Amino acid sequence: MRTVTVVGASLSGVYAARELRTQGFDGRLVIVGDEPHRPYDRPPLSKDFLTGRADEDQLALTDAEETAELDAEWLLGVRARGLDARGRTVLLDNGRTVSTDGVVIATGAAARRLPGDDLAGVHTLRTLDDARALREQLTRGPLRVVVIGGGFIGAETASSCAALGHDVTVVEAAPLPLVPHLGPDMAAVCAALHHRGGVSLVTGIGVAGLRGSGTVRSGGGRAATSHDGPAAGPSVAEGVASRRTVTGVRLTDGRTLPADVVIVGIGATPNTGWLAGSTLALHDGVLCDDGCVTGLAQVVAVGDVARVGGARTEHWTSATEQPRVAVRNLLARRTVDTVRSLPYFWSDQYGARIQFAGRRHEADTVRIAEGAIEDGAPAEGGFLALYERDGRTTAVLSVDRPRPFMRARRELARSAGPVEPAAL
Repeated sequence: MRTVTVVGASLSGVYAARELRTQGFDGRLVIVGDEPHRPYDRPPLSKDFLTGRADEDQLALTDAEETAELDAEWLLGVRARGLDARGRTVLLDNGRTVSTDGVVIATGAAARRLPGDDLAGVHTLRTLDDARALREQLTRGPLRVVVIGGGFIGAETASSCAALGHDVTVVEAAPLPLVPHLGPDMAAVCAALHHRGGVSLVTGIGVAGLRGSGTVRSGGGRAATSHDGPAAGPSVAEGVASRRTVTGVRLTDGRTLPADVVIVGIGATPNTGWLAGSTLALHDGVLCDDGCVTGLAQVVAVGDVARVGGARTEHWTSATEQPRVAVRNLLARRTVDTVRSLPYFWSDQYGARIQFAGRRHEADTVRIAEGAIEDGAPAEGGFLALYERDGRTTAVLSVDRPRPFMRARRELARSAGPVEPAAL
């Protein structure tokens, strides 16, 4: 191969670029990114960056020395809009085309949105620009913050907002946050961290819409106050200019939670729209085999956008481990290696670190191996829990027990069988 194009200046995209050079590719390397920023690490956005403990320089994934060593052509602030049927040309939205021999798709995912979330004061938290805007608003004194979604991003953001002194409520439509990952028993224990952090948790209730208010002026100079739901828009009168700000979150049980700031953390959608019309198979991501290879041998996919062996995993570890295998297969022009890593994630919430590794199943039982749970919450010093089935450990969960967790994780990795398509 003479040219390889990495589409996505993301975590997985940077790791793919590194692997290309490490594995001996010395040809032209092109990196396309839709954001104007150099690649940065996303996990701190909801934590240290949001609270002001980290600045933008500390988010950078590469420094000047590594950038020089990669010897890549960076095309930043430009979005890919198409891939030709043979996967040999990447089309950009500025009209440029990039001829290439190989493609690494690393376009990640975009935050899901709610209808009507264009109100001022409504935020998602996926990009650096998202985090900048939210951090700026959170400096305006004590605010009423409603976080929609109790998953990783929602919980971490709620924790950061509480640490900044805001009045925070988390709304989760499921009976408990993180149930798909942890199961009901351990999800209930981790949910207690919200209460410990002074955050209200509303579960089992959906969001019906957002409420907003503000001044609406028509061309004739009349003014009125708007309190419309998500389907509402400005008046149809010619010359209307609207300034509307979020004031609350309407729940499906009829209640309205007052809000100065609303953070929508309801998951992400893989960025595959630009691949419409290509020959690649798309279904909640780019479909790949166990080696990250698509239906075209010269095209691989990694990170949040990739559905590898039947599973799409939005975790930092997957984004950093898949590129090694994907690049090896890309350079070999066939699948010679497969992804065999054990699923792993972590989350920092309310001063506690939650770590999980393995493949939990509904039939598993859970046993506290170290530490304790007191009054339904992690005891001081945390705990280590083992998920077990048929006399063997299938997964491990830790709250503030990093060293025992790492030992258990290594043992689990040694004893783990083949990766299952339905893995977490």
